[in-house]
Amino acid sequence: MNRSLNLVLIISSIACATLLLPNIADAYVGPGAGLSLLGALWALIVAIAAALAFIIAWPIRRMRRRKREERELAAAKERGDDSAKPSTDTSPSTDTGESRPTATPAQEATEPRHP
Repeated sequence: MNRSLNLVLIISSIACATLLLPNIADAYVGPGAGLSLLGALWALIVAIAAALAFIIAWPIRRMRRRKREERELAAAKERGDDSAKPSTDTSPSTDTGESRPTATPAQEATEPRHP
């Protein structure tokens, strides 16, 4: 009985191994499909790299902008200009991604709009 069980296990193991082995694939991948695959891969890599570059550059741009504003404010104070006060109310600009000063509702009521 023990010998017949071993024989069944050996035969079933060989059958499973032969089913799992790869067969010869008679397939052809043309140059068009390969170039399409490479193009999509490069586009994905470039998109990820660009996203990482923008994420890394954002704090650096913000720091440089703050330093520039501090320099301009210090230069204005040296000249004695009172009009160079930094604006605290900012809204994001859609075209450059940087903040720009906006008028408060009280300023809009008293100041004329310029085109």
